[in-house]
Amino acid sequence: MPAVTVDNVLTLPRIAPPDPAAARQRPVRSVTTAPAGFEGEGFPVRRAFAGVPQSELDPFVHMDQMGEVEYAPGEPKGTSWHPHRGFETVTYIIDGIFDHQDSNGGGGRITNGDTQWMTAGAGILHIEAPPEHLVISGGLFHGIQLWVNLPSANKWNPPRYQDIRGSEAKLLSSGDGGALVRVIAGQVAGHEGPGSTFTPITLLHATVSPGAQLDLPWPAEYNALAYVLAGRGSAGTEGRPLRVGQLAVFGPGDAITLAADGTQEARSPNLEVLVLGGRPIREPVVHYGPFVMNTREEILQ
Repeated sequence: MPAVTVDNVLTLPRIAPPDPAAARQRPVRSVTTAPAGFEGEGFPVRRAFAGVPQSELDPFVHMDQMGEVEYAPGEPKGTSWHPHRGFETVTYIIDGIFDHQDSNGGGGRITNGDTQWMTAGAGILHIEAPPEHLVISGGLFHGIQLWVNLPSANKWNPPRYQDIRGSEAKLLSSGDGGALVRVIAGQVAGHEGPGSTFTPITLLHATVSPGAQLDLPWPAEYNALAYVLAGRGSAGTEGRPLRVGQLAVFGPGDAITLAADGTQEARSPNLEVLVLGGRPIREPVVHYGPFVMNTREEILQ
């Protein structure tokens, strides 16, 4: 992991580090460990946001790390048909293949490094499953599914898809070349990712080499979260320890610091971290199963 890499990170555009004299470093407000569970027909997940107040997550609602799991032949699993309404699902496949299909006749295939961005809006039925050849052969599967809330004004919008190929992500380097950053949505230091969102957010996947540090400018009006997909490191200038399956929630400021430990495990040679944040919607959230609305009455409807 991951699928999208480059031969020489030094050839990429550099992220200008925040001015240390002017930037306000965001402190680490909390670090939580994602509990393990199962989703759909039984594929293993880590519930990345478990135990974190919704006020800290807004505009995000839910995130699962799917895998990382090496399936034996016949073992790969997906989901049965299920509804979504009132939010956007973002499925980012790091390793493996998923086919998706919906009740509007849409569908497609996402694989290594691809992202499927589905705006459920007024409602849609949806299914996700590995292709038949992968079920037969088995193989590696690892991904993320993120739920992004929609403002009340957009909860009735018609459903839509964005299939973002891994090659479309904006690739950047940290200032010293120690980190490869893939911008999936939003922008970092003026560099735009391909994803289009109703609520302003930034979503990126960074690979930080052992002993390297990633300094990111971050909009002061956004919240800021960092989730470790693999490896070990630290968050904030205070060096709060962070390992696989843990989420760091940052406090106010306009700059983020992440660092990789100098020594990593053999199976995870680098720190792999998902960094995300967005402008809070600040509306009531009532979440029940695959529905995210503003009131209990809307959920009952």
